[in-house]
Amino acid sequence: MSRPNINQWFNKRQGKKTTKVKSVGLRGCPQKRGVCLKVFVCSPKKPNSARRKVVKVRLSNNVRLAAYIPGQEHRLQEHSQVLVRGGRVPDLPGVKYRLVRNKFDLEGLSRRKTSRSKYGTKKVDKGC
Repeated sequence: MSRPNINQWFNKRQGKKTTKVKSVGLRGCPQKRGVCLKVFVCSPKKPNSARRKVVKVRLSNNVRLAAYIPGQEHRLQEHSQVLVRGGRVPDLPGVKYRLVRNKFDLEGLSRRKTSRSKYGTKKVDKGC
């Protein structure tokens, strides 16, 4: 049985359990408001091919980051207000955040039937 080194021994004595924060730019908040600086498209990593819509955002705490725009269409441009949440895009290196649809200037998707809560779409009422 091996003995713990000094750091392991101190951490065990203090009862620390450190978890790594993945969305560093949000600084412990679930979402943050930001302003679009640049809207552009980029291509994903090797096996996939598409044009992924990405936006550079300056958050209210002056952190600048890249966020993914979910869904098919959008009307974002420079100086648009957006709400940023965490969530990595596996296809795009360096993109660790997503935008929230149907908040501020990023409207929800119309004609969306499935996964409506992710895209800010209300349920369509079928009238009698």
